[in-house]
Amino acid sequence: MSEKPFWETLAPGEMTREQWESLCDGCARCCLHKLEDAYGGGIYYTQVACHLLDETSCRCSHYETRQTLVPDCVVLAPDDRDNLAWLPDTCAYRLIDAGKPLPEWHPLVTGDPQSVHLAGISVRGRTISENDVDDDDLEEHIIRWVSNTQP
Repeated sequence: MSEKPFWETLAPGEMTREQWESLCDGCARCCLHKLEDAYGGGIYYTQVACHLLDETSCRCSHYETRQTLVPDCVVLAPDDRDNLAWLPDTCAYRLIDAGKPLPEWHPLVTGDPQSVHLAGISVRGRTISENDVDDDDLEEHIIRWVSNTQP
């Protein structure tokens, strides 16, 4: 009899920091600038990425100090899950919190950290740096390939 993986047996609050962090699939969609509809509350993703994003690896180039360098960078924690609604539908943090399984392309499922890129889920090759876009022009960069259905 095979043992179930931790994400199927532990609640987010029971996970170690290492387990929680490993849920991140490395898509970097959370590193994209988002716009919120002030009237309808919808969240719209743009192709504009944080200047700390390494576009090739889809990882933060200064992960441990990111909140110092980018004060509004959101740090997700297993005991503070009330702030997950802005994440994309594919995000493991949202899926696990909702009691849903990880997708078949998730690196924890495949054992391959490249599977998120091979599945076309990551932002690799699809972003521009926030350094190259004026904040007033973000609406011109709204994308439709990231879904965020509100819970």
